[in-house]
Amino acid sequence: MDGFDLLILGFMLRAISAELEFGQAEAASLVTGTLVGAVLGGLIFGLLSDRLGRVRVLTWTIVLFAVFTGLCALAQGYWDLLAYRTIAGLGLGGEFGIGMALVAETWPASKRARASSYVGLGWQAGVLLAAVLTPLLLPVIGWRGMFAIGVLPAVVAFFIRRTLHEPEIFEKRSAAAVKEGFPLRLLVRDAETTRISLGLVILCSVQNFGYYGVMIWLPNYLNSRFGYGLTQSAVWTAVTILGMAVGIYAFGQIADRVGRRPAFLGYMIGAAVMVVVYSMLTGPTALLIGGAVMGFFVNGMLGGYGALISELYPTAVRATAQNVLFNIGRAVGGFGPVVVAAVAATQGFETAIAALAALYVLDMLALWLLIPERRGAELA
Repeated sequence: MDGFDLLILGFMLRAISAELEFGQAEAASLVTGTLVGAVLGGLIFGLLSDRLGRVRVLTWTIVLFAVFTGLCALAQGYWDLLAYRTIAGLGLGGEFGIGMALVAETWPASKRARASSYVGLGWQAGVLLAAVLTPLLLPVIGWRGMFAIGVLPAVVAFFIRRTLHEPEIFEKRSAAAVKEGFPLRLLVRDAETTRISLGLVILCSVQNFGYYGVMIWLPNYLNSRFGYGLTQSAVWTAVTILGMAVGIYAFGQIADRVGRRPAFLGYMIGAAVMVVVYSMLTGPTALLIGGAVMGFFVNGMLGGYGALISELYPTAVRATAQNVLFNIGRAVGGFGPVVVAAVAATQGFETAIAALAALYVLDMLALWLLIPERRGAELA
């Protein structure tokens, strides 16, 4: 439902802007506000999860996200809609990292990256659902009706709370957690941990900047340059998402077999190459195939962060690390649509997309210099 919500926002920006008379910058800031809220939510709910339990706090985040996504349907102007989006972002920011920690703590070490990739596939399933349903539902129920659908996860939260239990590793050591210090301080407790945290902030920032910079604005680009309507843009998006899903699944398999660093490095090189190649494509078929291949590399890495972060931090700070580090990346990524729109307006969209390649070079340096390999390590 997180993925569904964020992508329908990209499809609906034009309709929302027309009804509420938003400019391009105001429309883009709705995405940015959501992702900035996610940083605060990641911090708050990550800390609570490391103290009170994964399942309990996960339920709270889902309800918060669902309620305020539904309230977006009642928005009357820019400021109230921005407020609803930002508060919904609080819940969104808490969900992802807690879910990743929960999965990492229950799957065997030899399959941890694959388990994380399944969480990433859940995100992509929601995004694909948005790409398929938006052209069908938006003309019928409007953007307000689309937001109203976002209330449904509250029902899911009820069943999650009744059927899931805390991981054994968390239960065994939760009594001693208070003695180990404030979780946020554990992210920078010594020079090595500080270096790892810095490296992960860079990796997560590039991951999210590239993803949101591409996915939020490409439907508008395809419409303005090639005359693609909503249905055609949705077809492109669906094919690109399928490429991403294959990339996420493959990443989990590769990372469990050859290691986290080799898998990330290979995908980063592929992403740098493909964003440049994609910016040069013009034909509809080439754009369709190129989008799928670009998606494979640009978002395929999403499947590895849960395992990577879980193996680098102890249980006392695992959910905090997942939420804080990845959501700092989301906050930086939230400026992706704004930056891409600004560069596209002055230099052309091709230049804006091609410039993303430079970010992946930075990504490779951070991985090489700052992130150790701990594939298959038993969780501390």
